[in-house]
Amino acid sequence: MGELFGPNVMIALAITLGAGIATVFGSFLVVFARHTNTRLLAFGLAFAGGAMVYVSLVEIFYKAQVAFAQSLPDKQAYAWATLWFFVGVMMLVVIDRLVPNPHASMDSDQIRSFAGEADLPHAGMTIVDRQREQLLRRVGLMAALAITAHNLPEGLATFFATLESPVVGLPLALAIAIHNIPEGVSIAVPVFYATGSKTKAVLASLISGLAEVVGAVVGYLILAPFLSDAVFGAVFGLIAGAMVYLALDELLPASRAYAKGHETVYGMVIGMAAIAASLVLFR
Repeated sequence: MGELFGPNVMIALAITLGAGIATVFGSFLVVFARHTNTRLLAFGLAFAGGAMVYVSLVEIFYKAQVAFAQSLPDKQAYAWATLWFFVGVMMLVVIDRLVPNPHASMDSDQIRSFAGEADLPHAGMTIVDRQREQLLRRVGLMAALAITAHNLPEGLATFFATLESPVVGLPLALAIAIHNIPEGVSIAVPVFYATGSKTKAVLASLISGLAEVVGAVVGYLILAPFLSDAVFGAVFGLIAGAMVYLALDELLPASRAYAKGHETVYGMVIGMAAIAASLVLFR
């Protein structure tokens, strides 16, 4: 067990934990701030999306191809990396169909309201309408469950990317952390409105964020006995596909919903440029 959870594994888990609990920052926006700069949030989401797409296509997919090339000819290695890339895409598609993400389905009016442009209740607020309270409790529970399900593969992606190369894993973890902030908002808002409890709102978002660590640990325990070049190739292909899908399906549309100008385009390009610069500097 000591070798199984060596220093490199613990570092990767710590980074995964850091990315996961960024959901708590989202809950802080709900319970402690009355207004949020939505244009800055739009830029941050697009920055994360651009970073995620760039590192997935340029670095993680390449690592999948290189891993397969250790035991296969180049053409076959590229084909297998491509196959696993689209398996990763389909994995996220299936998760979305089985457990729709409430954060991704919000319209722009809901998002702006939840982000803090509407007044939020204080901790001592009394909910008069019991039906409304029950509805909000249900929405909060379903949001937490849905986002938790989506966080499992994100944790696996962050963990394995960091385990193989911190230079790749750290930018990916940062991108996922930024992405987790509005997810924390999505969980905390209905819980806070229904209960008036800051503690419950923060705790709900924390539990959902910790699912990323659970996904990393479970995935690692399952795959650890079988780790090989081919397994790493498959995992990195999955990660690349899943992260590109996540960026295109959630991050960039959410950024557009928050944006009031060109924040999405600027954030995406600057995010790509920042990751490109980090990969050049630390290669």
